[in-house]
Amino acid sequence: MNWNSLLVLVLIVLSGLADSLGFVYAAKIWQAERLSWPDVGRSALGCGVGITLNVSALKNMARLGVSSGGMQTSVGFAITIIGVVIFSGRFFSWPRLEQIVATLVLVGLGWLLVRTGE
Repeated sequence: MNWNSLLVLVLIVLSGLADSLGFVYAAKIWQAERLSWPDVGRSALGCGVGITLNVSALKNMARLGVSSGGMQTSVGFAITIIGVVIFSGRFFSWPRLEQIVATLVLVGLGWLLVRTGE
């Protein structure tokens, strides 16, 4: 694995985690049937950071000659979904086997992204 591939993987992971924070806060925006402006701001910040990191990852993927966004999207969405579960506190209530499987899915998708250039 070269440094540019590792950079792409790190950017995708950070992008997915930032997006997941944005989604966690978005779910809180209308709690108690009132608009929560602090949660609107946190959600916007998380999603804004996430898309910025994603654009940077795409730039570095182009440098690697990757023209397909399929694997990048799969990794990003998987990280985002698992990030939502982690940041909401639910991941740690999952049975150990499901935690291991979720981790292996992320590792496997990352492996495919780096190894296949998709």
